[in-house]
Amino acid sequence: MAISAGVGISSERDGYEAGKEACRLARERAGGGVPELTIAFASVSFDQNAVVRGIREVSGGTPLIGCTDAGEITNEGPTHDSVAVMAIVTDQMVFTPGVGRDIAVGARAAGAAFAREVKEKVAKGAGSVTGALSTAVILPDVLTGNGADIVRGVLDVLGEHFPLIGGAAGDDFLFQKTYQYQDDEVLIGSVVGVGLSGKFTLGVGVRHGWIPIGVPMKVTKSVGSIVYELDHRPAISIYEDYFGEKAVDLKKEPLARMAITYPLGLKVPDIDEYLIRDPITVDEQGAITCAAEIPEGSEVRLMIGSKENAIEAAEEAAKKMMQEFVASGKAPKLLLMFNCIAREKLFAQHAKDEIDAVMRIVGGDVPLLGFYTYGEQAPINGETHITEKIHSRFYNETIVMMAIGE
Repeated sequence: MAISAGVGISSERDGYEAGKEACRLARERAGGGVPELTIAFASVSFDQNAVVRGIREVSGGTPLIGCTDAGEITNEGPTHDSVAVMAIVTDQMVFTPGVGRDIAVGARAAGAAFAREVKEKVAKGAGSVTGALSTAVILPDVLTGNGADIVRGVLDVLGEHFPLIGGAAGDDFLFQKTYQYQDDEVLIGSVVGVGLSGKFTLGVGVRHGWIPIGVPMKVTKSVGSIVYELDHRPAISIYEDYFGEKAVDLKKEPLARMAITYPLGLKVPDIDEYLIRDPITVDEQGAITCAAEIPEGSEVRLMIGSKENAIEAAEEAAKKMMQEFVASGKAPKLLLMFNCIAREKLFAQHAKDEIDAVMRIVGGDVPLLGFYTYGEQAPINGETHITEKIHSRFYNETIVMMAIGE
């Protein structure tokens, strides 16, 4: 019984050749066996169908999930304009893929459709090793629908306390259109992912490191992801009070850029950090549209980020993730990382420092695949055992890590 993984990356400019090269390297580094699962993250600059064709030609036609990103992450550090692939070879795990389409029509329904497909396949005995699902990884498009609703839809089917992990697809910081991969298909406006069953050790870490500044404010009017009023004043006042800028000035330089360092923090029960919400735009009346909903009646604060606090948070997340492995005396066989694009922008040319800090804790030889996301999913505090303690959420500006071992 074993688990092995390998990661390959290619900067070939032809998408087909890049997919082939990255998958060939991943298979070789995984020991050359036929993978049970391939995972791919790629720049939106490629012909996406060509990338998938290249990967599938080399992978042996085994299940593929993946998406476009805002930057790839491997053991070599952050890259851009590349294709990165992980091949997982194992005889003790089963990966059950699924897809939910038409997020724009109904985000929650799309999440539920993904979960139902996975659940039904498992029930029909899609794999001989499988028992109950242990966790699931999802890669949603959140440009066409509410990421938090996608998570709710998955949990509607798999259970309120199910551990859900993943990252939202990106498009090189353009915020126009993302793509998702499942087997031979290149999709738009969908959530793809995979359920995990079998015998394996799982560790999860989730932290952001942003700290609150200013005074708490109450959301007195909001609908979904649009916050109209804070303390009965236009929502933009939280930024005007602190920076002395009028809403018209914030519109000239998109609010999303300021949110890299100064997002909003949402107070949530049972979590020792504020839940981060990215402001994206502000309208003429001062209403702020965020990357996910902020419920009416909730408490928010302005948050501030720094490179030092972000690295410390990444280290804390890595240590939490490694607890299961330290306790059992085992080492991870692979690491998946879902890291918000805002964190890379915060670090600028020093983004590799965060990756290096994590790998010093995990082990530099553990195969790493990840990407810079438009949102993340994970159980609060990285809980992984299916109990009432688990509450999977949608995050912004957060680093989420998932390690798997024997």
